[in-house]
Amino acid sequence: MSRTVACITATIGLGVGAAAASPGLTVDEEGVLLRDGAPYRGFGVNYFDAFMRVILDPDDNAYEEGFAVLAEHGIPFARVNFGGFWPVQWELYLEDRDAYFARMDAFVASAEAHGLGLIPSLFWYHGCVPDIVGEPVSAWGDRESKTHAFMKEYVEAVVTRYRDARAIWAWEFGNEYNLAADLPNAEEHRPMTAPRLGTPESRGPEDDLTHAMVITAAKAFAEAVRRHDPHRVITTGHSIPRPSAEHMRRGEGWSQDSEAEYRKNLVDITPDPHNLASIRLYPDHIEDRFGRETLTYGELLAISLDAAANAGKALFVGEFGAPSPPSADAGKVRENHAAMIQAMMNSGVPLAAAWVFDLPQQEDEGWNFTPQNERAYILEKLQAANERLAAEGRSARPPS
Repeated sequence: MSRTVACITATIGLGVGAAAASPGLTVDEEGVLLRDGAPYRGFGVNYFDAFMRVILDPDDNAYEEGFAVLAEHGIPFARVNFGGFWPVQWELYLEDRDAYFARMDAFVASAEAHGLGLIPSLFWYHGCVPDIVGEPVSAWGDRESKTHAFMKEYVEAVVTRYRDARAIWAWEFGNEYNLAADLPNAEEHRPMTAPRLGTPESRGPEDDLTHAMVITAAKAFAEAVRRHDPHRVITTGHSIPRPSAEHMRRGEGWSQDSEAEYRKNLVDITPDPHNLASIRLYPDHIEDRFGRETLTYGELLAISLDAAANAGKALFVGEFGAPSPPSADAGKVRENHAAMIQAMMNSGVPLAAAWVFDLPQQEDEGWNFTPQNERAYILEKLQAANERLAAEGRSARPPS
């Protein structure tokens, strides 16, 4: 650990005494995203396992190099998993919290030293916490459950520790819980089973989620965060609503929702005090919606932005991109990335994060991008977009 990082760690370690503390990102009454009190827009990345690696191996500080790369490209923030994915990956937290938080302290301090913001997702995989405490996944719908008790305990530990850290921009619940809600074929899509990684040997109907359960869990998380951090934005981490989300919610199968039903679902699954609605933007998301064969990226974004703003919330495109596996047309993939970024620039999306930076296990699937691989152009496109926003006075300056 460098002397600079060590000093920052000492400052933020207990979440007190930090000089010139910032509340990160906030949202005003009209749903405008702010940073340091001014409207803000920026393009970041998903850096999914940057912290998880060091949970599993104390000598794996690859995030130092990764943060340096992001800073060099003027990329202002990264969305990261702020815990384990599988239950066994929470063992350090459960058995030695001092060691666990020492590693998290160093991680947050490194981000701060590189001028990088973090959007930590505290409970990435919806099956994980219930598995840790020995409950079915539907326990997310029960505020008196052990699942909720674990959630609130971890929220308090993390949020109180880092609420004065300038590197923390927002708090996120988890990743895409809404996609599991009210599936007509739920038995085919229950959480994964891998007993050696801490899951049960089998799943059943009690592991299915409903919209009501997801909303209960998201609201409880946001309330827990707000008890300890009155300022920062809070986001669900949800995907874009399924094309049939409201029909599924009513038990009516796969019939397509209307635009009005889409708007309703997006707001409903972002319960107060969440104030940053979360969606995704991938090529298949503009197909077969609202009874139309296809929309443009701009049309879907405009609807999403308007629905969020009418509810007093800003919008976060928490993931966007297009895969480029060996079978893909590389030119088409580049065109898709360019079209998405341009649509977000034109529509006024305040915050968006590309999927996915430095995730080697998704190299063959064509998602991973690094400065060394054939998708390095994504970093360049993000840099150009942030520079354009800064030049036009539509964002804070990129990190120095």
